Amino acid sequence: MSDRLLVLVRHGQSEWNLKNLFTGWRDVDLTEQGVAEAKEAGRKLRAQGLTFDVAFTSALKRAQRTLDLLLAEMDQSGIPVTRDQALNERDYGDLSGLNKDDARRKWGDEQVHIWRRSYDIAPPGGESLRDTLARTLPYYVQEILPCVLRGQRTIIAAHGNSLRALVMVLERLSPEGILKREIPTGVPIIYRLNADATVASKLDLAA
Repeated sequence: MSDRLLVLVRHGQSEWNLKNLFTGWRDVDLTEQGVAEAKEAGRKLRAQGLTFDVAFTSALKRAQRTLDLLLAEMDQSGIPVTRDQALNERDYGDLSGLNKDDARRKWGDEQVHIWRRSYDIAPPGGESLRDTLARTLPYYVQEILPCVLRGQRTIIAAHGNSLRALVMVLERLSPEGILKREIPTGVPIIYRLNADATVASKLDLAA
């Protein structure tokens, strides 16, 4: 019986998370706290006795660096890593780089809330959560899931919204349900899958 292990982890705190800016596809680095969160995620996974065969991450350095730091804590830096923009954060378009409070002053609280929390309404020039799912899910099904089902122990280091898309499918959440789901930075979520790709068990390593 293969393990069919899949671990999801959101990158540690980024410089723009700290500054309350819309980040999206902007390529910003981790803060000192983000580095600490990534290392702590590695320690938590190591304490669970886990090892990995393959890793996937986005084209953005905050996710890549989180993965590198995490694997280094586990003495597993040599495993194959695939980077792909299909796992990138949701593109916030014209909101990218703006302070969230400034955006509310410009467009109004209600409009910004709709852009941030609706399932299928995108900000100007950007992506909705549904758009993010439309690029993330096919990549998961075609590239990542086959590894898991073959018994390759797999970790994905990505972003709040690209991981939301995967959690929505794994946990069979509705569009309304996924909007209420927060994915904290640097906290691994451990899934073990059945042979039919449904979830057999889930363990959230929140402190």
